[in-house]
Amino acid sequence: MYLPNFRLDDKLAVVTGGTKGIGKAITLAYAQSGADVIIIARNERDLSLTKKEVESFGRQAFTICKDINEYSDIKQEVEEIRGGRPIDIWVNNAGINIRSEAENVSEEEWDQIISTNMKSAFFLSQYAGKVMKESNHGKIINISSVGGHTALRTGVVYAMTKSALIQMTKNLALEWGPFNINVNAIGPWYFPTALTEKLLQDEDYVQAILERTPLKRIGKLEELSGAAVFLASEAGNYMTGQTLFVDGGMTIYGF
Repeated sequence: MYLPNFRLDDKLAVVTGGTKGIGKAITLAYAQSGADVIIIARNERDLSLTKKEVESFGRQAFTICKDINEYSDIKQEVEEIRGGRPIDIWVNNAGINIRSEAENVSEEEWDQIISTNMKSAFFLSQYAGKVMKESNHGKIINISSVGGHTALRTGVVYAMTKSALIQMTKNLALEWGPFNINVNAIGPWYFPTALTEKLLQDEDYVQAILERTPLKRIGKLEELSGAAVFLASEAGNYMTGQTLFVDGGMTIYGF
């Protein structure tokens, strides 16, 4: 028996939405594990600060300041940055949620959520898959949600996109498995992020969350980033097409 290798030394990772919340936690965990990171986000200041944090671990950081919906431009910039270097890890993390009840969802909200959470993830995965085929290896990780597995009280379009990511993960894993490309997803429950900040200030809402969470607490971001390192490392080489729920046990119940 031996301990599998959880290190990511000298790997090149790409993380979308990599400057805040879950994305930043993953970006920094990858750097701590030995990877260089291409960080994609919309805010120059956040990119600069995150770049410095990555570099503090002795790793290279490259930044792309683009909205995730500008995926054609993103692909071009990644090509320039990597300069023929293989992409070892690609994380589709960027996403949004608009918590409208179903009867109040506008067409504008629909288009925005579908494009950001699902369309961009597919076309960036398509690009990543093509690059990874060249080197006959790679790890693609999609950040889904427990909302892609079980019903939520509001946010139906968000939940639809997260469910779509789970199914996309399965299909891409099947199609690209022969090329030694692993495609998996992570399904978080509640963690402290910009998307959940207001909700977690509501004591009644938090109590409702904890009633459906066997561990009886909100998750810590470092507890999620460990799953992302595992799936990106050699330790996760025989996992593909799976969604790893990091949820304090929430999906035991549903919500």
